Amino acid sequence: MTTLTIIPAKGTSKRLSRKNILNMYGKSLVQHAYDAALESGVCGDVMVSTEDEEIAQHARELGAWLPFIRPMTLSVDPAGVETVALYCLFELEKLGHVYSKLIILLPTCPLRNSQDIKCANDKFVESKALRLMSVSEYDHSPFSSWVIKGDDQVAPLFEEHYKKKSQQLERVYRCNGAIHILDVDEFKKTESYTMQPLYSYIMPRDRGVDIDTQDDWTYALWLMSKKNKVELA
Repeated sequence: MTTLTIIPAKGTSKRLSRKNILNMYGKSLVQHAYDAALESGVCGDVMVSTEDEEIAQHARELGAWLPFIRPMTLSVDPAGVETVALYCLFELEKLGHVYSKLIILLPTCPLRNSQDIKCANDKFVESKALRLMSVSEYDHSPFSSWVIKGDDQVAPLFEEHYKKKSQQLERVYRCNGAIHILDVDEFKKTESYTMQPLYSYIMPRDRGVDIDTQDDWTYALWLMSKKNKVELA
């Protein structure tokens, strides 16, 4: 399969300004994603997609492929990653680049590593999947959630589950944004990377952190410091 990997890196982050080029232990978030892609050995052509000239220049300095600057409209709501990926595929086709498999790596998941990408790709290929998404288990099951009513009283969100012990509840996972792998023809038809059937690649919580806020950044930085200490020991 001919493979394209897209690292979508907009400059218009709302809750954590310029997060995609913030420095985490000597590398920007974009570089963490780019290096992991190259080290995995399964990512084919690796491109950065951005509307931001500073991020574009940073990507070029890393040696990343940046065939075009995308329109600003693809970096603000309601445009999402699916829209960006479809735009890249169609624009690349105009330039003569046609692919059968697409990998999407969000730079906001810097603890994802090359082995995660390789293992996810192996599962995608072996399963003959049309789409695969990385997930991490929730810290606390949403089935045990409570809601606050208008009069400040609490009530269980799931009446049928709230008396159960945690080990009795079904395991629940969240999309962590680290890895999406798609069959390109199917993706073009459905324009969705979450339509069923959707295979999973399960990642540990500490590698599935997705940075969106300052608190997320602080937590990821702490996890990265622990990881670096272990590697240096």
